Amino acid sequence: MNELAIEVTGLAKQFGAKEVLRGVDLQIPRGRVIGLLGLNGSGKSTLIKCLMGLLKPTSGSVTVLGRDAWHLDDQQKIQIGYVPQEISLYPWMTVRQTVDYVSAFYRTWDTKWSDELLRRWDLPLHDRFGPLSVGQKQKLSLVLALGHRPALLILDEPVASLDPVARRWFLESILEMAADEQHTVLFSTHITSDLERVASHVALMKDGKVVFHDELDVLKDQVKRLRLESAADLPASFAVRGSLCTEVEGRHAIVTVPVVSAELIDELKHRWTADVAVEDLNLEEIFLELHKH
Repeated sequence: MNELAIEVTGLAKQFGAKEVLRGVDLQIPRGRVIGLLGLNGSGKSTLIKCLMGLLKPTSGSVTVLGRDAWHLDDQQKIQIGYVPQEISLYPWMTVRQTVDYVSAFYRTWDTKWSDELLRRWDLPLHDRFGPLSVGQKQKLSLVLALGHRPALLILDEPVASLDPVARRWFLESILEMAADEQHTVLFSTHITSDLERVASHVALMKDGKVVFHDELDVLKDQVKRLRLESAADLPASFAVRGSLCTEVEGRHAIVTVPVVSAELIDELKHRWTADVAVEDLNLEEIFLELHKH
């Protein structure tokens, strides 16, 4: 069995003259929960559609569950759960009818599990899909994606319209499903606090590329904020090599660096006759710092 759930190499995607993905490389072993972060327009949804075989790459390769994503067969498709940003289902069907209809396509459908999700999220079984609220539609799409306990779950902004209670149930459902380390989850979100609760790894996208992919704790260990207090006013040209962001006011400076080291701290202390304090950042703060420029 291929140990990689997802393997992307040199992926590029253009729409006319517009280059949306510019050489994406990403390898995701089976059993991981990966958070995909990036600003709007960074290429997250386009990458996900390429993974799902909904868009054909301009160049590069995309392999999902051991097969080229553009040529997924029934054997692979039945192992994948997917929630897109825009949900489109039959508006005249009730919630119960929709679940019954979709479940018929999956020999692995877990009726007890899907009924539990319907109960958790308090979905009105006899209401038609069309008039449901946006949040209710999103809950139903999650039930449909989770009901067959897919080997690979791909989610594009799955909780954008959920209330806090529903979001908690969703995150707990992800943790339950991934507990055996046999199920792989890739989800795109702007809610960094949710990602920190469930993701073991994070992939950051910027300008059509994956600029970081590693354990969440590795990212937090690397990116730090430094606070300098010098013996004299710092020059306007003050800079730290490779810094993500620098603010200078008189004898004080705040610098965010992508990788902190004892050597860098010692250099700053001696060069500027300064006290240097190192501060940890949470994922949201790191995300914002990486996108200031």
